[in-house]
Parts: sequence; C-alpha cells; structure tokens
Amino acid sequence: MTAYRHLLVTRSDDSWVVTVTLNRPEQMNAMTTAMGEDLLACFEGLSRDPLVRAVVFTGAGDRAFCAGGDLKERNEMTDETWRAQHVIFERGAFALLRCPVPVIAAVEGFALAGGCELAVLSDFIVASETAVFGVPETTLGIFPGIGGTQLLPRILGAPLAKELIFTGRRMKADEAKAAGLVNHLVPAGQARAKALEIAATIARNGPIAVRQAKKAIAYGLETDLDTAMVLAIEAYNATVVTDDRLEGVRAFNEKRRPQFKGT
Repeated sequence: MTAYRHLLVTRSDDSWVVTVTLNRPEQMNAMTTAMGEDLLACFEGLSRDPLVRAVVFTGAGDRAFCAGGDLKERNEMTDETWRAQHVIFERGAFALLRCPVPVIAAVEGFALAGGCELAVLSDFIVASETAVFGVPETTLGIFPGIGGTQLLPRILGAPLAKELIFTGRRMKADEAKAAGLVNHLVPAGQARAKALEIAATIARNGPIAVRQAKKAIAYGLETDLDTAMVLAIEAYNATVVTDDRLEGVRAFNEKRRPQFKGT
C-alpha cells in the first residue's frame, strides 16, 4: 500500500471499503501542499482500484474534519507558489469528485473553507452534533477555490449558498441537517462509525450497478433531462450484460443474499 505523508488509508477485511483520513490533527487537518499531493495520489489510485466499492473520508481527531488551507504555510508564498499549490488542490478536488465509487464524508468538528468544500465534493455527509460548516474565504479576501461556489448552490439552493459565501458565516450541524447539507446527524464521536455502517451496506450491493448509478446521477445533473435519460438507459444496459445481474436475479429466486463479484 502507498505510504502517504499526511493521510491514513485503511481497508476493511474484504478490501471493499477504504477509509481515507486527513492526518494533521494538531493543525486541525489543515491542507498543505504535501497533503494535497497525497489526496491527489490517493483518489487517483482509488479510481483505478477494482476492489474498492465505497470510501469513507474523514479527519483525524475530534476538533476538525479539515480547517481548510494551512495559512501558516501560505503566509510567505509568492503568487506563483500559491497558484502552483492550488493547481494541486484543484486536481485533488477533481479526483475526489470523479471517484467512481461512493464517497461518504464523516465530519467531526470544523469543516471550513477548503475543508467544507472537500466534504461537499463527497457524495454525501454524515456529521456529528459538533460539526460546523463554513466557507469564510471572502472574509480573508480569498475565493472558495475547489468547488464551493458550484456545489453549495446545487445542494442548498442559490440564496442560502450566496449568504454563506458572501458573509462567511458558519453553519452548525443542526442547521446543516435541516438545510440538506448533511444526510445523517449523529452524537459526537459517532460520524465515522455511521459512515462505515452505510459504506458496508453499499459494498454489499452490486458494485457495477452502484458505479453506474453514481455516474448516471453525476452526469445527468449536468445536462438536460432528455440527455440524462439517455445516459440512464446506457447505464442500465451496462449492468444487463454482467454476471452480477444474473447472480442478483438467481439469489432473489433462491431466497439468499447475492454474492456479487463485480463482473
């Protein structure tokens, strides 16, 4: 397994569920250039891994999922160095967004700036009651640069997203749940366990069908409905010719749990 500087990557016993942990807890898991390089390499690797069926994405410790970019590292950066770092962050964000299997963000504590964006780049969020979300970049004269201005309006609606981005105010866990940013709200310290429970459920389903469903949803949301329906039919047809489809129907008729192999 690849060695990372600021990530911990573990697998379930069957290798189907991978947990990716941002690992700078003393710095609230703030993103450095090295962490950005780790994220890029990790999610590019996961996209090519035929065994993985779901990913849990979280932060070490209970203070923060991720507090955004490390402004201490950025303090002395030239424009050129800042931009070069951000290209790494951008590529990592795209690798996370386009990961072919479901990614569940498990958030304890702060998810701010780029940390909030990493959470919403995931497919959905499980948060503890301690979670706090925010995109305060404009309060520092910076722009939310890895998808916040595009993903938050799609999730929350434009008016609320604009308020959060323009003012930089923070959103506590209960408000985030009510607004639809968070799927599951759990007691403090339980976000990772809940995310792993959901990931295990996903991993038991047909992996080709799940991958096709994620692809159809992602690309369908970016186009008109007629084109999206064509994409959905193509995804359906891609599952019809699989051994997994045969196994699923056979298992149903034999009244047992299917054993999917991803073929």
